[in-house]
Amino acid sequence: MKHYLKIIYLSIIMLLSISCQRANIIQTNSDIIRYDRPEASILKGVYIPEGKAYYYTSGLVAPVKDENGEPGSYQKYGNMYEQSIGILNRIKETLAEADFKMNEVFFLRVYLAPDNDGKIDWEGWFKAYGEFFNNADNPNKVARSTIAVHSLANPELLIEIEAVAVR
Repeated sequence: MKHYLKIIYLSIIMLLSISCQRANIIQTNSDIIRYDRPEASILKGVYIPEGKAYYYTSGLVAPVKDENGEPGSYQKYGNMYEQSIGILNRIKETLAEADFKMNEVFFLRVYLAPDNDGKIDWEGWFKAYGEFFNNADNPNKVARSTIAVHSLANPELLIEIEAVAVR
């Protein structure tokens, strides 16, 4: 039995070392290391050395788009794409208040809720993300968790985002 456990253990170590070798390393400054996955729009991870300044946002939701929007519809806050753009702009504004920028964001935690038909518009979120990260204006990717939830506090909201920036 011990022999089989050793084989399993060594196999796991070998697989981990192979997967780690595939990571491309992108250094955005002299100490912060972003572990890239070239085939993906997000990072594998980020190494932040001691002594860096961090900025954490609270979970932010979409601004009101139309005060007179019909309750239960998505007129008030918009669809997933519109809400995502609104939140990412809010993050940009919030970061600026502390003199941080979007290219200093290294982590996002995203909560997505289903619409009235019970479906999550993943593509709406992914499209908005691509307009702020991993593009010509901001080539930085982030480490990200995207979590599907049953609902948010307000049922007209489809997305909530937390951001962490560093410099």
